[in-house]
Formats: sequence, structure tokens, C-alpha cells
Amino acid sequence: MKPDEPEQPDLFGFPSGKSASAKLFQPLAERVRPRQIDELFGQEHLVGAAGPIRRYIEEGRIPSMIFWGPPGSGKTTLAEICAGSLNYRFEQLSATDAGVKDVRRVLELAQKSRSIDGRQMLLFIDEIHRFNKAQQDTLLHAIEQGLIVLIGATTENPSFEVNRALLSRMQVYILQPLGDDEVRRVVERAIADDPAMQAAGVEVRDMEFLLAYAAGDARKALNALEAALSLAPRGTAPAVIDRKLFERALQHRAPAYDKGGEAHYDTVSAFIKSMRGSDPDAALFWMARMIDGGEDPKFIARRMVIFASEDIGNADPYALTLAVAVFHAVELIGLPEARINLAQGATYLASCPKSNASYAGIGEALADVKSAGASAVPPLHLRNAPTDLMKEIGYGKGYRYPHSFPGHFVDEHYFPEQMEPKAYYRPTGEGREKFIRERLEGLWKDRYKE
Repeated sequence: MKPDEPEQPDLFGFPSGKSASAKLFQPLAERVRPRQIDELFGQEHLVGAAGPIRRYIEEGRIPSMIFWGPPGSGKTTLAEICAGSLNYRFEQLSATDAGVKDVRRVLELAQKSRSIDGRQMLLFIDEIHRFNKAQQDTLLHAIEQGLIVLIGATTENPSFEVNRALLSRMQVYILQPLGDDEVRRVVERAIADDPAMQAAGVEVRDMEFLLAYAAGDARKALNALEAALSLAPRGTAPAVIDRKLFERALQHRAPAYDKGGEAHYDTVSAFIKSMRGSDPDAALFWMARMIDGGEDPKFIARRMVIFASEDIGNADPYALTLAVAVFHAVELIGLPEARINLAQGATYLASCPKSNASYAGIGEALADVKSAGASAVPPLHLRNAPTDLMKEIGYGKGYRYPHSFPGHFVDEHYFPEQMEPKAYYRPTGEGREKFIRERLEGLWKDRYKE
């Protein structure tokens, strides 16, 4: 080929030069990754007209952030857009294979980048929840000093998986699973804009199957499209991709977990409501649907821990102990065996007597605390008196020790001085809570009048 002769496209529709050949080996999802914020589909609450990330970019400065969301929701893409829009140097690490040495090497690069080029570095750490405490701690000083802007991506709740010191220095933004319409637009844009797709004249005949398979994961949809195209007959245009071709390429039928576009949160809601309704069989069905659909078993276990206190409470105090034990078992065992632990927990919780008295009580108490404001202080007789001075001014004076009285009880005022006692916790007659109710009604007769 002569130096001034234009490159000819290859059979995939790409120019035949070296740079284009390198692009050919990239997956479709990478080739069509959005580069500007206006090219993103979904996450309107973050990148829409009033979204915080759009505002940060417009103002020319972004904070360190954690993007928490499911696979394929755009965490990496959004981080790259932030860096590109602000001309930051972009460095990426994966927590699955990076160590402390890798982090320190990147921090040295950040120092050089600032000193020599005058550029800020954006460090993106994928699956940051997999970093241990020591690895996370190496980032603290760099964030505080402004040496780097850190964006961490995680599919796990950062409250559980990221240490508190690092979490306090970062904003947490939740990315939602993409809706079917958004995944459809991603696929349609790829077909229209990607040279390989254009050259093949791709025509998708069963978009609903693809959307159900992707379940809100744009990357999964694009990978499935590319896999199906690789099996399409060559030399025919358009390249028709139908359900049979998808199933042949993926060796997978539409997953039950999100069949028909049902949201992830709808399924876990059905699971919770089945347990609340004391139907262990329905609870097992929805749990099986989540497991079959690839749900993180720790997510299921966490929901069960919450449920044990929210919906069972003291009707069966052992429920919380069991739920926590199930969570730890899932952490230790992992799937597929952990499904047995999950099933034991779900069936027990569903079969327990139910009470939301503790849950309702803390809600009412929090509302009263907010309305009381600064007046919600302990009376002197309830305060601790660790020093002589505190004793002299009345701290702890007049406190009556219940164990010194018959029945280990004394009728005392435990609320703030200006507040009349009221019943926040109203035990039901279910399970063990029946005995708690009887005891409290006997002790605090005025408070529990009908």
C-alpha cells in the first residue's frame, strides 16, 4: 500500500492499519464505550441536568467517590468520562490483582504528573471492596493531600466492605441497574456506530430475549450480541440474529431471575414479603430465582438479617442469631453449598411468629428525639459521675439501683425531665413477645393502659 493511499476496510469493517487492528481485538463493549457524559444512557439521577456528577464536571473539580452498583451499570465508563472531561491523568487498578506496591507505584506517578505536567490524577480502582484494610489505608494520605482523586467501583455495599476511614473521605453514589429501554438504546447505538456491526448489517430479531438475558447489564448485552454475530453465516446481509442464534451462542436460555424485565429489587421484595407473610414455600421460590439469576448470596443473607429484627423481633429473639449465623456461613462456604444455609435461614424466618414492635418503636422514638432537639438530655440522677466535681453538682444523685429492690425493679423516671413517659415499644401477643408484654404491663401499668 502506498503511503498516501487510504486504508481499505477488512472483512469486519475496520481499516486495516495497525491502530485499527488493535481496536478490532477489543470487545464490542469497549469499542462503543461512551466518551462524553451526554452519550451515557441511564443514571439520570447522577448525570442528568441536576445530577451531582454533571455539576462536578461543569465546575471543573470532582471529589473522591465510590460508585456502588451492579455489573454493567456504567461504573468504569463514568470514571473514564470524569477523567477525560477534566483532562485528568487516568490510571486504573483492579483490586483482584493489585497490591500495596502497585498502589504506591501509582501514587509516585501521580506526584510526577503533578510536578512535571501539572495534571491531576484520577485513580480508578475496580472492585475496591476486595482491597484489604492495609491496601485501603495506603490511599488515605494521598486523598487528604489532594494528590489523587480516587474513584472506587464496587458491587458490594461499601458500608460493609470499605473501611470507615476511607469511606469518610469519599462520596458514595449508587448506580441503578439499567432499564430495558436503556439497554436497548445501548445495543441499537452499537449496531449503528460500530464498524463491525455496520459491515455485517446486524439485525436483531429477538430483542426481548437479549434484554431478559442481560437483566440490566449493558456489557452483558453487548457481549451476547458479539458472540451471536460470530456464529452468524458469513457473506449474507443482513446478519439476522434471532433467538435460536442467541441460544446457540450463549448456551443459555433467558434467565428466570429477570424474565420479562422484572427489576432485581422487585424479586427481593417478593422474597421479603413471602417471609413476612409466613410462607416458607414462596420464600424458597423467590430465593431460588435470585440464586439462579446470579444474585450475590451475601446480599440475600443481609436482607435476612434485617428482616429478623424488622419483622420478627422479640417474638423470636433467636431469629436474629440464626440470621447472623447464616450470613457468616455464606461468607465461609460460598455457593453452591451456601444455598443450603440460605434455605435453612429463610424457612425458619418465614415460619417464625412475627412482630414489628421494635422496628415501629425506634421509628417513633427517633421522631420524638428530632422534635425535642437540645432538650433531650438525661436528668441528673441518670448521669454518670466519674469525678468528685460531677458528684458535687448532682450527677447521679438520687439514682435508685433496681437490683436493690424487690423484683429487681423500681418505678423510676428514665425519660428527660420535661417529657412524659410514653410507650414506643408495644409488644405483641406473638411468640415470646407475649411474655415480654405481660411483664412490662405489670411494671408500667399507666404507660400501657388501653
